[in-house]
Amino acid sequence: MFNHIINACARLNGHANYTPVMTSGTLDKLVGADIYLKCENFQKIGAFKFRGAFNSISKLTALEKSKGVITYSSGNHAQAVALVGKMLNVETTIVIPKTAPATKLAATKEYGAIVIEYDPEEGSREDIALKIQEEQRLTMIPPFDHPDVIAGQGTATIELFDQTGQLDMLLTTCGGGGLLSGSAIAAKGKNPDCRVIGVEPELADDACKSFKTGVLHTIKNPDTIADGTRTPSLGKLTFPLILKNVDEMVTVSEKDIIQTVQFLFFRMKLVVEPSGVLGLAALLNKKIVPKGNIGVILSGGNIDAKTMTMILKKGS
Repeated sequence: MFNHIINACARLNGHANYTPVMTSGTLDKLVGADIYLKCENFQKIGAFKFRGAFNSISKLTALEKSKGVITYSSGNHAQAVALVGKMLNVETTIVIPKTAPATKLAATKEYGAIVIEYDPEEGSREDIALKIQEEQRLTMIPPFDHPDVIAGQGTATIELFDQTGQLDMLLTTCGGGGLLSGSAIAAKGKNPDCRVIGVEPELADDACKSFKTGVLHTIKNPDTIADGTRTPSLGKLTFPLILKNVDEMVTVSEKDIIQTVQFLFFRMKLVVEPSGVLGLAALLNKKIVPKGNIGVILSGGNIDAKTMTMILKKGS
């Protein structure tokens, strides 16, 4: 799988943004280690999801591209598939919840996707998408549980190692597990001794429970501000990859998440969505013991004005 990630790096070259790594002396002092933030909030569509979407869709045959693709997503993967479809002239259909952040929904529509909204309390996004896929013979590009998606997401960690040198620890957000599994494989390929830690909200801790018990857990529609982690469970591919390659899973509270969004905004002038700050929240709130050089993937920056205003007011 590591070689698939390296191949994905070549495929993404010239198409994805080579996102910057930010550091802060204040942050290093607070944590007690050297922290390197991989800013995927500066990626195309404002999140790491572009990597997996481009890697997957660009590999399709001409016939598959001509028929179009479909996916289901809470927002960032939706935008990514829509933009890649526009770039590669592939028609895209997106099943997205009505509760998705307004910025993510608007961007998905602006990229030209056919958007089908649904009520997450009344239906399953996977079932809706699968029915349309069968009727229209489209190619499914799932948000995380696909080898090409996982490989694409792992490219951010390859870049992070290339930009910083050796890392002793890597922390990243976990929703469905595409970013975490890809990041873990990439990190272990670069440095087998690198400790990889996945982070979830306390209110959406299905992956933590699954990791600690070895049995897949599900939480339907978790009520967390980190909307990108509201996936009900890890996938059939991502779960075993996480069990094999991830060293630890921890959770952070809603308060931890909000305070970390505030810290990045006020102290580092970075706009990062709640889902994107989980790794840093774990460090700032002493959920793990820091060691050596630590990489953290800030997974995205797509936050709507209403949510950001609410978060910033809590800090005033």
